Amino acid sequence: MHGDWRGARHCVSAIRAMGTHADISQAIIEALYEEALMLADDVRATFDLSHNHLPAHENDFARIALSVEGLRTTTRMMHALAWLLNRRAYFRGEMSEFQLRRHGTLPPDRPADPDNLDYLSPRIRELIGVSEMLHARIARLDQAWRDSFEMRPAAVLRLRERLDRAVGEI
Repeated sequence: MHGDWRGARHCVSAIRAMGTHADISQAIIEALYEEALMLADDVRATFDLSHNHLPAHENDFARIALSVEGLRTTTRMMHALAWLLNRRAYFRGEMSEFQLRRHGTLPPDRPADPDNLDYLSPRIRELIGVSEMLHARIARLDQAWRDSFEMRPAAVLRLRERLDRAVGEI
């Protein structure tokens, strides 16, 4: 494999300690982005079916499992990378907070099918698990960041009530 995704978990404790979007620093995003790039390269190499020759004795179920889980894993990685690229653009001033809130949502994960995992090698199962953990970490960051905006609709409602009262007095 190309990268060392097994040792690329250096951000875990910092991420677990985060509570609000103010805690999501550019350094954390950059570290996660670097980790995600290494992992994505390993995912690409592992699931590149033109180079992944299953032994002739492998059954069709193993080939289907490899294809399905390869698609899920690469999709998961592309979603994670897109989320991280949006954050990088935001920190660089290339996106506004409004644009980030509108277009920067991390899609939900589709975890691996345990039945498919039974057909895959331990190394591939571990790679899938690492990609799921990365997605889960980013999903926690995304949720914490979005939770910090929950109070904003209340402010809009208060403004609307004030406008209704003011119009009613006229």
